[in-house]
Amino acid sequence: MVCLAALLGASGLSSCNYNSLVDQQQSTMQAWAQVENQYQRRADLIPNLVNTVKGYATHESETLEKVTLARAKATSITIDANDLNEETLAKYQEAQSELSSALKSLLAVTEAYPDLKANENFMNLQTQLEGTENRIATERMRYTEEVQKYNSSIKHFPTNIYAGWFGFKEMPQFKADAGASKAPEVKF
Repeated sequence: MVCLAALLGASGLSSCNYNSLVDQQQSTMQAWAQVENQYQRRADLIPNLVNTVKGYATHESETLEKVTLARAKATSITIDANDLNEETLAKYQEAQSELSSALKSLLAVTEAYPDLKANENFMNLQTQLEGTENRIATERMRYTEEVQKYNSSIKHFPTNIYAGWFGFKEMPQFKADAGASKAPEVKF
């Protein structure tokens, strides 16, 4: 009778912890979906931006090609939230960083074209891109917070026992880009 009561008690605790872990895992996966959504929004803006710049900066074809190739690479990498791990996230993040770098180069090139900078379509696209970059940062922060809560939960005792039984695994975090710890050099 005591064994039966202990078994029922353990079962009740495990189902509560299991349900809690499922909820946290789903919240983390939802946060990841929002990160991908914002990266896709950025990718969708890029062809319009490239085409607008093309009309003004025809001899900047190398820069435009780099942006196009980086976009193609970034959009070719998709990750199912169920298969999210350190390796897949690192590949995804690397491709997105390459795209960010290519976009920075493109925007730097546009400084040499006053007519382009004054173009209403270009200014609108640039504003949308800036807003999207802010949204990406916000969604990455939300994902990071959800992952931190989930990863902490599966490591706490006694939940760590149940998490192991039910196959809950740690979710990966974003890492800072290489060189992010160095402050940019500003020259006047």
